[in-house]
Amino acid sequence: MATETVDPVAADLAGSCVDAYGGAIGMPQLCGDWFPNQIFWLILTLIAIYLILSRVALPRIAAILAERQGTITNDIAAAEDLKAKAVEAEEAYNKALADARAEAQRIIAETRAEIQAELDDAIAKADAEIAAKSAESEKAIAEIRAGALEAVEAVAKDTAGALVAAMGGKADQDAVGAAVTSRLKG
Repeated sequence: MATETVDPVAADLAGSCVDAYGGAIGMPQLCGDWFPNQIFWLILTLIAIYLILSRVALPRIAAILAERQGTITNDIAAAEDLKAKAVEAEEAYNKALADARAEAQRIIAETRAEIQAELDDAIAKADAEIAAKSAESEKAIAEIRAGALEAVEAVAKDTAGALVAAMGGKADQDAVGAAVTSRLKG
């Protein structure tokens, strides 16, 4: 094996965080001699991240948020307009429905009046026909009564003549007729 020699000057230059062979002792991040170098790179990295975020990423995010807000605002306004139109349409529908109901009631009333007028005319015609038939019937009944009275008188005269003859008398047709006539009158 080869022997390694350590240069003491190099070991002094490396500091307290490096051993004699140039290897780190412990965790290099925690070595106090290297803090200025680490702080420099930390600040440089933070500035680079800040510039990238402030110049590129954040404006894009702000533009997207503004666009979303505008879209939401426009959608809400459109929804309110549609809601107002829906309310107007509902009011127009209700008005049309009420008008239709009123028109239907008017048509029903007119139809009822027409039907009632036709019914009244039909009843008047029927009453006139009934009255005419009743008059005809009364006339026919009067003729039948008159005929029946004449028939009763004729039968009464014949029966009275037959009774007188059956009792042994001679029936005088004029006397029998006068007796039957006086008796029928009252």
